[in-house]
Amino acid sequence: QVQLVESGGGLVQSGGSLRLSCVASGILVSNYVMDWFRQAPGKQRELVASISTGDNINYADFVKGRFTGSRDNAKNTVYLQMNSLKPEDTAVYSCSAWRDLDDDYWGQGTQVTVSS
Repeated sequence: QVQLVESGGGLVQSGGSLRLSCVASGILVSNYVMDWFRQAPGKQRELVASISTGDNINYADFVKGRFTGSRDNAKNTVYLQMNSLKPEDTAVYSCSAWRDLDDDYWGQGTQVTVSS
């Protein structure tokens, strides 16, 4: 059974930092495109960062220079380091693993709240 479990969310003041983790079981993250998404209340889900199997990382414009994605294959975990957080970054952050249309998985998400 495949599981993706996010952690590291919480309440932080504007300008602060958080590091999110996504631990996978049942799959090897090295074989999947690993994405971080977020969804704020009343808004559509949006892609934050995408880590390819070759470790190329693409970021949404609204997080460039502030967020950093990474993957640790030995720990079967991906991370999202979030710095200079803003109130508009408040959302539920989820990770996903994608290899094919029939081979993709989602975590439950972790809440990030940034106070002004």
